[in-house]
Amino acid sequence: MPFPGADAALQSFLLAFSALFSIVNPPGSALIFAQVTAGRTHAERTWLARRIGAYAAAVMLVSLWAGAWVLSFFGISLSALRIAGGLVVAAQAWTLLSAPEQREARKTAQAEPVQGSEDDPEPAALAEIAFFPLTLPFTTGPGTIAVAIALGAGRPDAGADRLAYLAGASAASLAIAVLILLAYASADRLVARLGHARARVLGRLAAFLLLCVGTQITLTGVTDVLGPLIASARPGSVP
Repeated sequence: MPFPGADAALQSFLLAFSALFSIVNPPGSALIFAQVTAGRTHAERTWLARRIGAYAAAVMLVSLWAGAWVLSFFGISLSALRIAGGLVVAAQAWTLLSAPEQREARKTAQAEPVQGSEDDPEPAALAEIAFFPLTLPFTTGPGTIAVAIALGAGRPDAGADRLAYLAGASAASLAIAVLILLAYASADRLVARLGHARARVLGRLAAFLLLCVGTQITLTGVTDVLGPLIASARPGSVP
């Protein structure tokens, strides 16, 4: 027998997974990860993949659970957050659709300092680069944080549906972190099998899906703002 709120949890999982997958794009990022860690051994890349997966999960979960609360502390309403977050997501998606090569080059530049050298102490050197720049901003940058905060802001007000929504979104964040770990750990084989052309096609499809998600988040925020105004303007309504 399904637990109460299973439908809400499943819906939030699908929404969060599609949004986060589109912005993180583990297969596409793995291709760049393989390039910028070409000077590392397979064991070192696997170690980095585990750390990056754990750090990425922490970034997404903290943004999902506490991001909206932090913003509300500064007096920012959830409706404003939904509108702004949706616009940021949609703008990011449009950038991915219009100029994916520029984004790929920027990510490569962000992660460029991770090339190894014979003088690097291990694993201290790997620990230093695992969070910055490989996790932030390379894997889970401002776009990912904005998506997670916007998802957290879309949670129901209270009750079992709220917990189910957050549980589903949290599960999606963990699933994305696992995909990051697997994609980065097998980056060499992914490059050989997928290739750059297919990775770019996958990125374009994911970007279009992300554009739709960003539009939906923005429409939800606009509806929250305009709904009470329209209702109060109807004849016979109580001001």
